[in-house]
Amino acid sequence: MTVRIDIGICTFRRPQVEQTLRSLGCLHVPAGVALRVIVADNDAAPSARALIYALATGLPFEICYVHCPAFNISIARNACLEAAGGDFLIFMDDDQEVVSGDWLTEFLSVANATRADAVLGPVLAVYDEDAPRWMRDGDFHSTRPVVADGKIRTGYCGNTLLRLSSAVVAGRRFSLALGRSGGEDTDYFTRLHRAGGRIAYAPGAAAREPVPASRASFTWLVKRRFRSGQTHGRLVGEGTTRLALARACLLAAAKAGYCFGSAGVSAFSAVRRNHSALRGVLHAGAVAGLLGVGEIRQYGEAAPLDTPMDDRVKSPMDGRVEGERHAA
Repeated sequence: MTVRIDIGICTFRRPQVEQTLRSLGCLHVPAGVALRVIVADNDAAPSARALIYALATGLPFEICYVHCPAFNISIARNACLEAAGGDFLIFMDDDQEVVSGDWLTEFLSVANATRADAVLGPVLAVYDEDAPRWMRDGDFHSTRPVVADGKIRTGYCGNTLLRLSSAVVAGRRFSLALGRSGGEDTDYFTRLHRAGGRIAYAPGAAAREPVPASRASFTWLVKRRFRSGQTHGRLVGEGTTRLALARACLLAAAKAGYCFGSAGVSAFSAVRRNHSALRGVLHAGAVAGLLGVGEIRQYGEAAPLDTPMDDRVKSPMDGRVEGERHAA
């Protein structure tokens, strides 16, 4: 039987999506596997349409272009889920993220061996020579799953496979409320795990992603860690008693204090100092999340006032490409 795999790529005014698609064109596709790529354009206008159509004729797989306005990454992720019709959906980022020829094979191998509901692959940062040395030495931007007590309890969408037939995946969607702050993927996978879903790890299914200059700063990392802490704290605090909430706040505050103290002790080692400081920021964000402070906004723009309200919240199919455009 043919195994059908959809790859979902969410894009927002990024011509780098071309590099991502071209790397997929070099994949080794195992026998009996049918591949299709879904590109979800989250801009108010279908700004990526012309580029995707131009690329479609030269790539060895079907491309489905979906215009899903606007300015909210959760709308785009949900559009990929709605358009997917395969056995698996693999989410990728379009920040010039590229994969090796065996990437798909590695994902399928772990998915088949574990029967997990979701499989995470590592996202390996590629630093420019202009990036701070401490950042390159400490590799602060790469993403790998966190294992606690032998289990992976949450995940991310930069390089992840979902089993679409899974009961905990079917019908599950990303939170629109988190679509501009970030953290929608943490929220999604945490709830998937709580519903009984199993998350596995495929270390060989690596994606490589350049770190742009706008993210190669300590300030950007601070914002990212604080927001991550907020999401974690909010999820931990859901449905807990006031006493349990107070204990969690005290524990997170103590961890933050310890990390900031460690940063002071490690003042002469930039890697250790910044690692400890950022861990402290993460725990400080957790305190904020536990106290109900909403996630800070990191991404997207406000939708223009002349954008129809329906376009701000829905994710309609705009078109479909199979070498050329066909009506939806």
